[in-house]
Amino acid sequence: MRFLAVALIAIAAVTAVPTAANTYPDRNVRLIVPYPPGGNVDTAARIVADKLQARLGQPFIIDNKAGAGGMIAGEALVRSDHDGYTLFVGANGPVLFAPIINQREAYYWKRDLLPITSISMTPLLLEVHPTITAKTATEFFDLVRSEPGKLTMASPGAGTTNHLRSELVQSDLGLKWVTVHYRGNAPATNDLIGGQVQFAFDQVSVGLPFIKNGNVRALAVTSSHRLASLPDVPTFAELGYKDFDAQTFTGLFAPAGTPPEIINKLHDAVVAVLKDPMVADKFDKLGADAVTMTPAEFTAYLEREDAKWTPVVRRANIKAE
Repeated sequence: MRFLAVALIAIAAVTAVPTAANTYPDRNVRLIVPYPPGGNVDTAARIVADKLQARLGQPFIIDNKAGAGGMIAGEALVRSDHDGYTLFVGANGPVLFAPIINQREAYYWKRDLLPITSISMTPLLLEVHPTITAKTATEFFDLVRSEPGKLTMASPGAGTTNHLRSELVQSDLGLKWVTVHYRGNAPATNDLIGGQVQFAFDQVSVGLPFIKNGNVRALAVTSSHRLASLPDVPTFAELGYKDFDAQTFTGLFAPAGTPPEIINKLHDAVVAVLKDPMVADKFDKLGADAVTMTPAEFTAYLEREDAKWTPVVRRANIKAE
């Protein structure tokens, strides 16, 4: 009898997960965003949240938790229940580098995060305040070289793609400037527009409206080809700068231990959302590409990004201040 009771409990445990997945979600789902409202990651999260709500029948609520290069948000995710009701819309810095930079091993992406799918890929651009006289990237780098350590760059946070691209440019070209870290794209952009800092490596999705209205001037993009949204702005490769490619990903993650049936359901829902031409057009107008991957493909992509950029973090000795 005891063996039969144990067997029945085991069967019940196995069959409970698919049942939960079939009814998922039956209440609000929280999407933790590691930056303030208005930036690249927040915008991507809000586009997807609205459509997921319509598709899955429950509100997907944005919860902005900025700070520590996104690590506050990452820690909130790994402390949450692994039931699919708390998810993370992450990017390069918060997912891969924040624990290294903050010297706090509160989570490790391979162990503690389950990649569900990528959402978007966004190239960077070099943009300057209008008071900067340089009209090309080469002229700008010559200006920096003539005044080492004088110009200031706005970074949305230590360990972001923006920051790492900046560190690698300084290392590769023998340049030196002052990096000012902010808690996200929005405050960094505000100070750039206001002239408190002189330039930035910014996501196209963030900088595009300010370029269009003349608040800042774009000099070059990190994409492999010119962008339809900025046809007059050359790529770094065109200008003779090799290996300047860099993109910011946004992706959806769950805490480790989340049932695979729920992961698959969320993956399929995001894929369907991003196939909507209206959604793809929203990302396109922001200068980003809507891109989905399977959990396995996304994991492999993250491993490649980790191998490429983590050595830059360590070599530059990037630490949280």
